[in-house]
Amino acid sequence: MISGAFMAPHPPLIIPEIGRGEERRIQDTVNAYHEVGRRIAVLKPETIVLISPHQIMYADYFHISPGKGAKGDFGQFGAGQVKMEVTYDTEFVETLCKLAEAGDLSAGTLGERDRRLDHGTMVPLYFINQYWSEYRLVRLGLSGFSLADHYALGQRIRETAKILKKNVVLVASGDLSHRLKEEGPYGYKEEGPKYDGLIMDVMGNGDFGKLLEFPEDFCEKAGECGHRSFTVMAGALDRTGVVSRRLSYEGPFGVGYGICAYEIQGNDPARNFRDQYEAKVREQVLEQRAREDAYVRLARRTVDAYVRTGRKPDTPDGLPQEMYDTRAGVFVSIKKEGRLRGCIGTIQAEQNSIAEEIIENAVSAAVKDPRFSPIEQDELDKLTISVDVLGVTEAIDSMDKLDVKRYGVVVTKGYRRGLLLPNLSGVDTVEEQVAIAKQKAGIREEEEAELERFEVVRHY
Repeated sequence: MISGAFMAPHPPLIIPEIGRGEERRIQDTVNAYHEVGRRIAVLKPETIVLISPHQIMYADYFHISPGKGAKGDFGQFGAGQVKMEVTYDTEFVETLCKLAEAGDLSAGTLGERDRRLDHGTMVPLYFINQYWSEYRLVRLGLSGFSLADHYALGQRIRETAKILKKNVVLVASGDLSHRLKEEGPYGYKEEGPKYDGLIMDVMGNGDFGKLLEFPEDFCEKAGECGHRSFTVMAGALDRTGVVSRRLSYEGPFGVGYGICAYEIQGNDPARNFRDQYEAKVREQVLEQRAREDAYVRLARRTVDAYVRTGRKPDTPDGLPQEMYDTRAGVFVSIKKEGRLRGCIGTIQAEQNSIAEEIIENAVSAAVKDPRFSPIEQDELDKLTISVDVLGVTEAIDSMDKLDVKRYGVVVTKGYRRGLLLPNLSGVDTVEEQVAIAKQKAGIREEEEAELERFEVVRHY
């Protein structure tokens, strides 16, 4: 059973040997951490499951630390004398891996690059160990999967604890925004303090369903660290009643540090937040499908047919005549739960018509985008699709002639060429637009490149 859970930050300077007095500037956080240690000592867990953003992270895999245990120290922060050693709960890890595999969740113990404990693990344990050390550890990393998938990993943790009948405490390690002050490590963005206010409200009230609804581009701009950790913890508390207690929040160094504690209050079937979220997503997709025009309906029909049968459909009858008569470059973009799931396109027409261009690029976006695994059948009812029909590209001599909302951009340096569409979520300036296009082309940001602009007609 899960007997308690805690949201906790991991600033190395909170360790006195590292902070050398600076830790007193976050004394509320220090005091709250000692409260966490005392609460865990009362719970006396056999196993602590700790989720760390600084554990090994893969785009398409949740890494769980293998072996019997690990060691670590704070040498990289100038305090190598502060050492730590943990023993892993191998039974819990083995069961969790089996449940993840059975639930078609990509997680396991493969791919460890560094056995040493990371500071996202050691900072929480530094305080916990002062009050309770009779536990075995399960150490988890995050992934590039969706927030809903992180919640699903938490659900497997809950099932594992139930099967093994172990007393388990969860610790979700993670700082909040790193963009609270100009003099902070990553400067200031208005999304920083906004994120911290929202996340402390959500976590302070135990309103975990809202974790799944944070837009990805908002979290990225805020420079948050722990959102996925908190979401895994939320999944482990699925259908569980909790009493939430906000213990502290501070951000004097330009990084937000929040600590919350969760007391378990038995089962609560109404707190099935992932189920509620996915039902909401399906409803939104159905509403969007009802509004789709012929361009998007053709792309969706193609994706559905190819994923289900492995065969590309023929060009159907009954489309608007311009889709048969006109040639143009086309981009097909596929999203799942608001996150990009595939996007492939052509700058200039390669097929005999826009309709054929859509069919070709819809197949490629669904199963050939090298950044993503091929779309599976069980994802089809969660997908939103857009189709961009590109206008003629026009050479320009200055970025001043770009408009991030109106024009897409093509950058060219020799044989290297990159494109970025206009009006993309999270891309707010021409400088960002050009930088991303260069990155896609393998062109260094400081290198000069030829610029072209184009307009698009976007179909939803």
